[in-house]
Amino acid sequence: MKLIHGDCLEELKKFDGNSVDCVVTSPPYWALRLYGDSEKELGQEKTVQEYISNLINIFNEVKRVLKDGGTCWVNLGDTYGTQSGGLREGKFGKNTNAQKLTQPKSVHKCLCQIPSRFAIAMTDNGWILRNEIIWYKRSCMPESVKDRFTVDYEKIFFFVKSKKYYFEQQFEDTKTIDNYVRDRDNTKLNNTPGRSRMGGLKTNHYTKRNMRCVWDVTTKPSPIKHYAMYPQTLVERMIKSGCPEKGIVLDPFMGAGNTLICAKKLIRDGIGIELYGNYFEMAEKRIRETSTLFGGINDYR
Repeated sequence: MKLIHGDCLEELKKFDGNSVDCVVTSPPYWALRLYGDSEKELGQEKTVQEYISNLINIFNEVKRVLKDGGTCWVNLGDTYGTQSGGLREGKFGKNTNAQKLTQPKSVHKCLCQIPSRFAIAMTDNGWILRNEIIWYKRSCMPESVKDRFTVDYEKIFFFVKSKKYYFEQQFEDTKTIDNYVRDRDNTKLNNTPGRSRMGGLKTNHYTKRNMRCVWDVTTKPSPIKHYAMYPQTLVERMIKSGCPEKGIVLDPFMGAGNTLICAKKLIRDGIGIELYGNYFEMAEKRIRETSTLFGGINDYR
């Protein structure tokens, strides 16, 4: 494990190209929370466009360091415009940043569509978007708004650099039970493109199926003082499917270190970058505790 204390854009420029197998990360969301007082903190830009531009600059470096057969998973949330052009409404509370954010009045109460803007900008920059995954948050925090529905999901984007990449298929339990007998070897259906693998199958009674794109993963209470920590169960799915054993997982926005903790548990190596010292020390402590069970850690400050 390598832990790097610094600005991710500057630190990524020091990496060798094609050196990591997988990226799993969740950048700070735009205008929702202030984590520290650095002028370099992502998410404090005055406009959505500036935020997306800064994200793309970072992911250009991510693309350079990711292996040609690597995968990149990005969890990114949205936000709503406000009449004042200032603090966002919603479940995350107030952003302590005093600066006003530049918005036309027409976007008041409008969903900013930040995940969609990001995904389009990434594909315009040469990334291949393989899946848009919905993280269904069954136990989402309540919202005070009364004129729209409560948002109970976030998006995770699954990107790759090239058409050939590492992927280990993941399965989920299926409730479908169909004992109707079919003769697929002698029907036209079996000759349909994409159906040839069904030859010899007599029923649709399966116990497992290819994992779908809506992931029902419940957030869990944690004593860790970090306001945007995604659950390890969520991270494990991405690492298992997108990184080979003993491969290297990179998280350029390490935070409390959940990505690297999962990587260590799943017999992968990891690199984490964190801007703020308090979160860096928190992640370092948690990863060291995990490493006493799963292996050593190298600390690169």
